[in-house]
Amino acid sequence: MCDYSLDLVASRPAKVGDELVTTKFKNSITRGFAAIGEPNVAVCLLPGTEVAFEKEVKYERFFTLLPNMKLGKKVARFRQINMGKPSVHHDALEFPDGETVLLTRLCERQHATVLQLPASPRAVNATEGRKRDSLVR
Repeated sequence: MCDYSLDLVASRPAKVGDELVTTKFKNSITRGFAAIGEPNVAVCLLPGTEVAFEKEVKYERFFTLLPNMKLGKKVARFRQINMGKPSVHHDALEFPDGETVLLTRLCERQHATVLQLPASPRAVNATEGRKRDSLVR
């Protein structure tokens, strides 16, 4: 998904193996992921997508006078938070220890790779359903 503030930015869904960079998009107040070589196209992640960063993830604190924070982590899973609040940022990364950081707070020019997309339920046609049911007794 792409955050509400990216409505005026071209976008495409993420693919496994995509090489991404954190960026601030033109005509937007937010940051997100763009594919390397496509700086004006937001790459939208589905909740559950796993990404690995090239280096330890850095993000900006709330007060810009303080130095950027390094998380000491390189792997994260995309999540959406605060969904009950319509006019706030929802796109976030959750790290293995449970810490969550909004995408819009990530420092620019950090490189990441899409490791895995979330599993999606597969449609089962009637024939496959009967075969499966006949095997389960």
